[in-house]
This record gives sequence, structure tokens and C-alpha cells, in this order.
Amino acid sequence: MSLTFTSIDAWWWPWLFVLLAGWVPNDIWRALGVMSSGRLTEDMEIFRWVKAVATALVAGVIAQLVVLPSGSLAQVPLTVRVIALALGFAAYLNGGRRMAVGVLAGETTLIAGYFAVA
Repeated sequence: MSLTFTSIDAWWWPWLFVLLAGWVPNDIWRALGVMSSGRLTEDMEIFRWVKAVATALVAGVIAQLVVLPSGSLAQVPLTVRVIALALGFAAYLNGGRRMAVGVLAGETTLIAGYFAVA
């Protein structure tokens, strides 16, 4: 018998399933993190590696959204998407490295470019 969300037909099973599959594993990792946090520092090599991997993943997702988008974004021409990315990044750098400034500039450029071309 496999334990899936629909394997037992009882009113209490979904609640127990969520508890076993979601809450317990999450709390185990949270407790391990709290116990080990006193020995960790921000400048450890592992954290630099994690930051590099996370940055690479975000860059990959952004590149995929610009080069191979899906849904409504695919209707926006590639040149408009690339210009919006460049202007958003420039606004981020010139705006004191504030994420909101870069996102707002990129979105504004993307929307304006879409309507200018359409």
C-alpha cells in the first residue's frame, strides 16, 4: 500500500498527510538550521558558493524569459524584451541598486515597447 494523498478514504487522512509530508520535514530542517546557526558565518566558502549558484539560477531564468518566453510575453518582440532588460538593469545601477527601480523601469519599457510596436 502506498501512502498518497488519496490512498486512504477517511476525513482525517488529508490532514495527517499534510502533517507528515509537509510540516514534519520542514520542521526537522528548521531545527537543524537553528542548532547549527551559531557555528556559521556569512563569509564561509559554502555560502559564497550557494550565493553564486543562486545568482546563476536567477540569471538563467531571466535569460530564458528574455530569449525563449512563453505565454503572453512571447508576443513581445525580442528586441523590445532585450531593450527592456538593458534599461531595467541600467536603472537598477543608476538608482542606487534598488530592485524596485530596475523592475519598474524594465516593466515600463516592456509595456511601452509592446504598444509602440503593435
